[in-house]
Amino acid sequence: MSMNSQKKAAVLACAILLTGTGAIAGYINYFGVKMQKRPIYPEGNRQVSTLPSITPSWTQIGPDQVMVAEVVETLGTENYVSRSYYRTLDHNPQKPIVLGLHMAYYTGMIDTVPHVPERCFVGGGLQQGASSKVMELPMNTDSWRVDTSVPSEFAGLDGELYSIRLSNDPAMSDAPGTRLRLPRGVTPNSPIEMRVSEFIEQDGGRIFAGYFFIANGGTKANANEIRQLAFNLNDDYAYYLKIQVTGSAFDSYEEFAQYAGEFVGEILGETMRCVPNWVDVQMGLYPDDNPLKALSNTGSTPEQ
Repeated sequence: MSMNSQKKAAVLACAILLTGTGAIAGYINYFGVKMQKRPIYPEGNRQVSTLPSITPSWTQIGPDQVMVAEVVETLGTENYVSRSYYRTLDHNPQKPIVLGLHMAYYTGMIDTVPHVPERCFVGGGLQQGASSKVMELPMNTDSWRVDTSVPSEFAGLDGELYSIRLSNDPAMSDAPGTRLRLPRGVTPNSPIEMRVSEFIEQDGGRIFAGYFFIANGGTKANANEIRQLAFNLNDDYAYYLKIQVTGSAFDSYEEFAQYAGEFVGEILGETMRCVPNWVDVQMGLYPDDNPLKALSNTGSTPEQ
């Protein structure tokens, strides 16, 4: 190729790149694509450590685990809680049922890879047993109601969003009887899914660990899909909350999921207080600096 031809090719290549850049910028502006994500926090910046120590069937054992600074730095957030609960309903002293709970909240331009058991437990010396399973969590949905105050365009694909009622017992909630919206897609017929794995200790003991995420008003049971949910190109904000449950007094995935579902169901309402009300975010009602606020003319709270 001659020198002139090389120059022409270079100029053409630059022109194509510039055109492509312009087209991308035009696409972003025209369709309102949000490449930069703002941090967002629940009302009052409620921390996950405020979860109740008592539920109808479970009671906390001992104090919360306080991580050293190096571990917190690796975790990537200071808004976390790690504690254990034992089952008080039909309690059998000879075979107590104990679950470990870990939650961690992330927001903004999230560059942290989710810390999940498949990575962390194996890195800590445990051997993964059978393949992981995505399992539905059975839970009590008696207090769930369709929130008819939510416009259908903000309720998800099925056009319905449910709310859950907090406990009336002041020992279990400092907002007794309040209703909180559940993530979109979570209904009595379509409960939360959890990714469950089995791990083998050096002495042959078995540990089951399950997790799921609440992110930008939805849920995922797969760490590889969390960015897709939290970084929706139409959203100004991004957050995700990892909920992880572990236990060793179980004989099968199904038995673990049964108790994990019961426990998660009993803390689900209080958990939703620790994430933003995503319908209000989408409607421009929250937070105060929401770019959509100028478009909002009405209030939006769950029906009582």
